Amino acid sequence: MKKYLLMILLLLNAVLSGCGEESPPPSQTASSQVRQNPNAGGQPAQSASQKQPWPFIKEESGGRELAANLTAKNYLLVFDGSGSMSGSECAAGKTKIEAAKAAVAEWSKTLPENANLGMVAFYQSKWASLPLTGGKKDKFIRFIKELNAGGTTPLTEAFEKAYKELTRQGQSQLGYGEYTIVSVTDGYANDPDSLSQWVRYILSDSPIMIYTIGFCIGKDHSLNQPGYTVYKAADNPDELRQGLREVLAESETFDESDF
Repeated sequence: MKKYLLMILLLLNAVLSGCGEESPPPSQTASSQVRQNPNAGGQPAQSASQKQPWPFIKEESGGRELAANLTAKNYLLVFDGSGSMSGSECAAGKTKIEAAKAAVAEWSKTLPENANLGMVAFYQSKWASLPLTGGKKDKFIRFIKELNAGGTTPLTEAFEKAYKELTRQGQSQLGYGEYTIVSVTDGYANDPDSLSQWVRYILSDSPIMIYTIGFCIGKDHSLNQPGYTVYKAADNPDELRQGLREVLAESETFDESDF
């Protein structure tokens, strides 16, 4: 009898000792880690609690003004007006910037009136921007005709500005519609590594498509990322115009259900 009593006491002691132990903290999984932005200095940071998908619409901001057309297509042109665009190679007797402006103006007229078109341009070490708007493209054409070549090639900053403008538009369209950055450039970015990281960030965090025409620079460019971006090399004004026409063809094959 004493033997059985001793065994019961030992068992109770073991149970009570176990109840006083703390469970180890759960290990941190990949899903709980904060995704680091590739360019911490320039890209919008997201905390672990900010789980909204692009375009990052917050529930408490229900009073925002919505776009008239929630399913509109949006094209944001990044236009390179750097100093190298004053050259005449590949431009059929014109300067490259004159050939590019003419091609872009012609292309803008082919967009549907219910599509929104905007622009971010760098030229003569300055910035110029035109917000996304629909309707006739007369203002866009007048705007681009005023650009003159000069300065460096801050493509990274231009893509940041384009991304933010399209994100604002995405919020007003509740994320519906289509969003495309169209870049026309004849040069290499001031910081190609940063540009590559920005491109990957945009493509991984949003449905924005990136379409680039490299004018007289071939295919060796940080914006040429097969499987991620669409890149066309243009060695003359005709190829530049053709590349711009193909932007609309790419848009027509875009399927929103992919996102």
